[in-house]
Amino acid sequence: MIIVLQKGTTPQQAEEFGKQLEKSYNVKVNLWEGVQSSVLGLIGDTTSIDIDAINAQSLVANVQRVQEPYKKANRKFHPDNTVITLDNGTKIGDGSLAIMAGPCSIEGEEQICGIAQSVKDSGAVILRGGAFKPRTSPYSFQGLKGEGLKYMEEAKKRTGLPIVTEIMAAEHLPLFENVDIIQVGARNMQNFELLKELGKIDKPILLKRGLACTIEELLMSAEYIMAGGNERVMFCERGIRTYETYTRNTLDISAIPALKKLSHLPVIIDPSHAAGKAWMVESLSMAAVAAGADGLIIEVHNDPAHALSDGAQSLTPQQFDATAKKLFALKNALNSINE
Repeated sequence: MIIVLQKGTTPQQAEEFGKQLEKSYNVKVNLWEGVQSSVLGLIGDTTSIDIDAINAQSLVANVQRVQEPYKKANRKFHPDNTVITLDNGTKIGDGSLAIMAGPCSIEGEEQICGIAQSVKDSGAVILRGGAFKPRTSPYSFQGLKGEGLKYMEEAKKRTGLPIVTEIMAAEHLPLFENVDIIQVGARNMQNFELLKELGKIDKPILLKRGLACTIEELLMSAEYIMAGGNERVMFCERGIRTYETYTRNTLDISAIPALKKLSHLPVIIDPSHAAGKAWMVESLSMAAVAAGADGLIIEVHNDPAHALSDGAQSLTPQQFDATAKKLFALKNALNSINE
């Protein structure tokens, strides 16, 4: 249930009213203070609440029930876009284009540090890289794990770029203390015990859509994290599995406006995993920006032909530089149109 308060309601009045509702109806109340009005989101069993009685309160402008099973991730509970701010001040979801770039797998200290400097020079604001690698085959390269994280932290020290990397299990959390954004991969999107643990920490989470998961299932996975107290969540559309075999996956561009309508959380697009082909990354990235994505996560490798994983979908630093220039030009043009 959502209660929109009258314009002019003070934060103190809203807070006191929320506490009164919690006590009277045994629900949890979230207060969102917007530019035009304040909204109280009631989470729990609201079936016994008399809407007419709530509407009769002088502070209340209107009341509406929410049928969707996701509450905290729901835009109805939080009308304004969520902006996630990293420790260095980098913002995601504020209207700018946040590009995350780097290799699929961390292969060594000089490799990740060299790529980090290169993508930073081209405009990337976050370094991506895999230390723990979930692979379909048990015989494929599984990543450098803790050692890879140390190399990534060194790249962060040298360049100042925040880092995003994937977690595989909750017991690995102590290793991620210096990681700025924790990525939940597509295969773990519905690892609910992991999501619950990530809900207990105060660190941004990049939640990737599962290979065959619906948009509502993605929203519910975000709800698991947010219900635990961590509301710094971003969605990542990385392509879904369809009958088409020409591309690695099928990038669902329609997920961008859909998620933007249903939720207030930032939306990131991964064109590299979607296509599986480096030559398609630029086109898919531009389509994502045009559709309203808040950011992109792009794979970049200094020597794709000899990469230990996903070389076929990785851009070279030179290709990434050319792509980034077009993406920022497109974003600037769109901003001008929307002004």
